[in-house]
Amino acid sequence: MENVQLANRIRAFRKLKGLTQQELAAETGISLAVLGMIERGNRKVVERELNLIAGVLSISIEELQGN
Repeated sequence: MENVQLANRIRAFRKLKGLTQQELAAETGISLAVLGMIERGNRKVVERELNLIAGVLSISIEELQGN
């Protein structure tokens, strides 16, 4: 369940920033396929990816995780 909640938060923050998956993938260097799996909750986010996503979205990792 944790993956799904984080996935939903990543997607929501991405949309708030007005970014497409493709734009976020390009800015983070994470492949579009991997980002799609992350946003669907089908793949756990590793720490490096979490740092990259939070950085591009200009939010803290804690905020992204809902803490």
